[in-house]
Amino acid sequence: MSSNLPCVFVTRRLPDAAMEIIHSASAAEVWQEEMPPPRAVLLEKVRAAEGLLCLLTDRIDAELLDNAPNLRVVSQMAVGFDNIDVAACSARGIPVGNTPGVLTETTADLTFALLLAAARRIVEADRYARSGAWQTWSPMLLTGPDVHHATLGIIGMGRIGYEVARRAHGFEMNILYTDAQRSEAAEQNFGAQFADLGTLLSQSDFVTVHTPLTPQTRHLMGAQQFARMKPSAIFINTSRGPVVDQAALYEALKRRQIAAAGLDVFEVEPLPLTDPLLQLDNVVLLPHIGSASIATRTRMAVLAAENLVAGLQGLPLPHPVDPAVTRFARP
Repeated sequence: MSSNLPCVFVTRRLPDAAMEIIHSASAAEVWQEEMPPPRAVLLEKVRAAEGLLCLLTDRIDAELLDNAPNLRVVSQMAVGFDNIDVAACSARGIPVGNTPGVLTETTADLTFALLLAAARRIVEADRYARSGAWQTWSPMLLTGPDVHHATLGIIGMGRIGYEVARRAHGFEMNILYTDAQRSEAAEQNFGAQFADLGTLLSQSDFVTVHTPLTPQTRHLMGAQQFARMKPSAIFINTSRGPVVDQAALYEALKRRQIAAAGLDVFEVEPLPLTDPLLQLDNVVLLPHIGSASIATRTRMAVLAAENLVAGLQGLPLPHPVDPAVTRFARP
């Protein structure tokens, strides 16, 4: 490989299709461990890097940027970017890329899988069947609420929220939603009804969150919000963990203030083994696998590679986070 190729650091092994793109345009060093590179290693590796391809587990902040004088592009294999100080990157003329759109339907599938699993107590039933406790058919054994014809409240009618509404429409659910903007498409196509958050919480049998993590949405769901929900309601979160006050959710589940929850994301990831949520039977816990289909994760990696290579070549990023900074421009 030519030594004239730009130096790149990739913080985790990616699917072959993405690595072929990266290796064709750069001299890439790839972190080979399953765990993310420690902070000290990341700071060391970016010193000579012209490009950085990172994951949500990597903190990209002013300290790192000041330690990377040659950095021309940051490409993240994720839609979210709350681990990246985008303003600090933009101030240095460094474009940041993400991978929007590609994981929408896959995450919506996972959301509905969690909803069904929590409602029909699938994980509890699996444990019951494996434990030897199953002795006979019983009329009320492991019963849960119906999903069809129930009311679903969607907090955030963006791309993923819209696709969740599409799936709910197939189950003939009544759909309420709240968002900063009305969705004419969801209203016309699925009969969704716009409501304020309080109304949505009090009337929904299922509540699912699909908002980005911002200062305004941090702990959007807390003790007051869970108190507004029906005691029979089920809460789903596949967005970002800190959108929910996890301690308040635990109390609501423990006290049966709400019936159950299905969670793919948490305030601290991975979920510590000491977390009290692990002691509850009325919550389904997943290790942040919302986009984890083979096709989707591969496509995400390819998009991230394409962003990276465009940045290295001085071209506009196909998917920039800050539209004002689509290519490297040192201030």
